[in-house]
Amino acid sequence: MNINFKELAQKYQTPYYVYDFDHITNQYEELKSAFRARKSLLAYAVKANSNLSVIKHLASLGAGADCVSIGEVKRALKVGIAPYKIIFSGVGKIDSEIKEALELGILMINVESDAELNRVEMIAKELDVVARISIRVNPNIDPKTHPYISTGLHENKFGVDIDTAKRMYIQCKNSDNLEPTGIHLHIGSQLTELQPIKESVKIVADLVKNLAAIKIELSFFDVGGGLGIVYDDEKLIDTYEYAQTILDSLFGLDITVVCEPGRFLVGNSGVFVTKVLYEKINGEKRFVIVDGAMNDLIRPSLYNAYHKIEVLNNNEEHSDCNLVGPVCESGDFFAKNVDLPKTEHNDLVAIYSAGAYCYTMASNYNTRGRVAEIAVEDGEDRLIRKRETFEDIIALEEEFIK
Repeated sequence: MNINFKELAQKYQTPYYVYDFDHITNQYEELKSAFRARKSLLAYAVKANSNLSVIKHLASLGAGADCVSIGEVKRALKVGIAPYKIIFSGVGKIDSEIKEALELGILMINVESDAELNRVEMIAKELDVVARISIRVNPNIDPKTHPYISTGLHENKFGVDIDTAKRMYIQCKNSDNLEPTGIHLHIGSQLTELQPIKESVKIVADLVKNLAAIKIELSFFDVGGGLGIVYDDEKLIDTYEYAQTILDSLFGLDITVVCEPGRFLVGNSGVFVTKVLYEKINGEKRFVIVDGAMNDLIRPSLYNAYHKIEVLNNNEEHSDCNLVGPVCESGDFFAKNVDLPKTEHNDLVAIYSAGAYCYTMASNYNTRGRVAEIAVEDGEDRLIRKRETFEDIIALEEEFIK
């Protein structure tokens, strides 16, 4: 990554997020190429990083969008992704979201329970439209990832079992307002082992074949997302082997493969850059206090997630420390017991692999404005989201003060 963090800090202040759009392009093209032997759609998982410029960049490459709220659907449409490339997923859609999705004519609504299917059917009937339906199947396979981002076991809230899915597809076939269009699975995020994917795809592919035997022909086989990235020293799944594993299970089926990458496309494009305020010693414990905080990047606090950290100075004096922010919580940290150089006021600290599930999970806790987002492409930087001001934060409250 050839980005001058110090120049960006002078130009945009800190903290900030910066994204390498060239990296995003390379990741997209690598995965798309892996599926070149088959009809395929890469539907970007918008929840990973929902900045409009990021979505538009992926749209320019040919991506569709996997959305889990009507807001994400609108973001995708706003930057030019065609409705026929948009999938609306999520375990808890409200009626108004379902209604709007049907009116927008997106590719399909991904349904996660029979109760939800009944709501979609009722709303489609009221609108006098036919709802294109995909059903998320839970294959009950352990994805071997963090429990918070595991989604493919029966203990998780996502999807339905095979027998329930089959009944739901039969309901779709017999309905005047439902069209069985696709099938979906997604066993978890940050996947680094191929075997759970292979087992899951085979289970769901067998269901597709059984459905075909009773004249329910599906057009899309959605394998979800979840391909892992390197945060530390992970051994990653080869994209060609990943694609071949999926295509082998679909042999003999005339069906379009849908893949929903998020973290894989944007995760390692992003860096969170913060500056040192000062150091503090409590007894024998050293704290490096920076201007970024858990409201800016919550993954270490929420998941105990690891991010590579680099102090941008030349000091050779190192020691163990906690890298922490100003928020009034003991959970406000980026790393604990990490060996870092001695720092001075205004030294910059780069926190890597921050392109996915970082800014999108930011908040205004402690009335802290969300930080600026910057894109770098072909060596040129540009602002893609301005830093929030105090006035931005209170804008929706101020008129109601009595």
